[in-house]
Amino acid sequence: MSDDVFPGMDADDVDLLQSFIESHGFLSWLNLRVEDLDRGRIVMSVPYDEKLVNPGSPVGSIHGGIAATLVDTASGFALRSTFEDPVEGSLATTDLNVTYLRPATDDLRVEAEVLRAGGSMGYTDTVVSSVDPDGEEKDVAVGRTSYRLFRD
Repeated sequence: MSDDVFPGMDADDVDLLQSFIESHGFLSWLNLRVEDLDRGRIVMSVPYDEKLVNPGSPVGSIHGGIAATLVDTASGFALRSTFEDPVEGSLATTDLNVTYLRPATDDLRVEAEVLRAGGSMGYTDTVVSSVDPDGEEKDVAVGRTSYRLFRD
């Protein structure tokens, strides 16, 4: 991660974000990691784990709910990065759309980018990718979200 993260934030603040994730029951269970962080953009990852696989999947594909969770979570953090103080204020998902493109059978990577962050509403585009059996990274899902922003 770069030291020039958000205006007004430093590497210690990014460590606080990762600490928050690690203390959050569900997000820590996923082993979610922050890979890169800039104003209006975040990259996160989840390592492949058998506990995330669809029951009975012959290829060991990860359950689609994990990709949807990544779309929602990364989008929320990307939008928070546009707040004057990302720790203050809050937001609530108002719409979450996920389109699945192919099975994910390896580690997951999600990149969320803010399309618009207004006074009360925010919108993001996201891409979830994974390495396919041939070793090529491919998009496995795309998403678009909208959020109600409560800036303090």
